[in-house]
Amino acid sequence: MIRNRFLTTTAIHNFRDYGGYSVAGGGKVKTGLLFRSGHHADAGEDDLSTVSKLDLQHVIDLRGHSERAQKTCRRPEGFSGEVLFFDGETAGLAPHLQAAEGSVDAKSAHKAMVDLYGALPDRVGLNDILRRYFAALAQGKGSSLVHCAAGKDRTGMAVDLLHHVLGVHPDDAMADYLLTNDAPNNEERIAHGMELMGDKYGGIDEATVRVIMGVDAAYLNAARNSLTDRFGSADAYLEQVLGVDAPMREALKAQLVDA
Repeated sequence: MIRNRFLTTTAIHNFRDYGGYSVAGGGKVKTGLLFRSGHHADAGEDDLSTVSKLDLQHVIDLRGHSERAQKTCRRPEGFSGEVLFFDGETAGLAPHLQAAEGSVDAKSAHKAMVDLYGALPDRVGLNDILRRYFAALAQGKGSSLVHCAAGKDRTGMAVDLLHHVLGVHPDDAMADYLLTNDAPNNEERIAHGMELMGDKYGGIDEATVRVIMGVDAAYLNAARNSLTDRFGSADAYLEQVLGVDAPMREALKAQLVDA
């Protein structure tokens, strides 16, 4: 059942449908409309063919300029969807790479990830593109893809917030977030991460890399708790910072929930 959510790709990590969950009051989030992934810079022709079949109307790229320049996403031939991004930086580094800096063991890396998630609501650039993410989906133009570098941290927060708005139970939203750890070819990705991080940071062990490149309930809960601590609730943050007011909530539900 877990793998049924994942699209078959060779070089696009963590590519999956995040619809299909039951919502409060009845109904389910539509499938075939909402997709999430890591970047598409290394996508091969077969991967691009898979993307093309989704007929994406919006691609929301949560990365900043420097990340996009370093890993420029490939698009299928004839791609005509709108690509949304923030005109600046949403992070100095992707959160998982930022956590690697200064982490000497798995325990310190875990704390760094928790701290980084807790600070995600402070990122002005990230808030800007999240605002546009919700506005785009409320238009109901068709299928969309939201992604960052690894498709797990900034993307995880974005998807969790949308699930919240649509009425997905927090436990189901958490289960979707944790699916990153079951992504196809995840072990190969971790091995590659060990090689890259070992070259850059030196002396980093497998346990630490797994903490950095995976997800944990404590990470997402840190972001959720941060919203409550600083805004009173996720709903207040959504309305005050991201502009997701009552009319937009209704529009999102009308477009993305099957009764």
